[in-house]
Amino acid sequence: MFTGIVEEVGRVLAREGLTVRIDCGFDDLGIGDSVAVSGTCLTVTALGPGWFAAELSEETLARTSLGDLVAGSPVNLERPVRAGGRLGGHVVQGHVDGTAEVTAIDCRDGSTEVWFRPPAELRRYLVEKGSVALDGISLTVARVGGGSGEHDVSVAVIPHTLRATNLGARSPGDRVNVEVDILAKYVESLVALRKEER
Repeated sequence: MFTGIVEEVGRVLAREGLTVRIDCGFDDLGIGDSVAVSGTCLTVTALGPGWFAAELSEETLARTSLGDLVAGSPVNLERPVRAGGRLGGHVVQGHVDGTAEVTAIDCRDGSTEVWFRPPAELRRYLVEKGSVALDGISLTVARVGGGSGEHDVSVAVIPHTLRATNLGARSPGDRVNVEVDILAKYVESLVALRKEER
């Protein structure tokens, strides 16, 4: 489990087939450990001085933006939360639900609002003041509807987050990984089961 509080921005060193190698300052990784890479939970398969490698599955490539990675791409990195540690963001599983297109970035008076267009099937899980993870960053939904399209959603981003994550390097047209709040999905599933039982 992760919290959506990015620890470091790494850079892709190489991507060969289904293997990606990422530079990283974490000195406590071991083979088999989990690392959230731009919100996608990956397993460390190889290590070297200042880098780790992970293998991508076809499912990961189909559901996330990791297939877009090239050498030099910035990626958000987070290690799993330790038992008893602080949950600074929200519950993030690293199980990406899909990708969204960044549609606009509005900067005014030191505040930035990032607009994105989620897939239609995820839109129902996004509510104002609810939680969403974009590229593994725990964010609060600011507005639902508006922007350049009625289905667009925005998050308000503080300057620190822009500096400490890869979000500051995003532009309209870029794809970002989206993980909606797991609690919303559980509630929907339980309500559907209750209706079936009647």
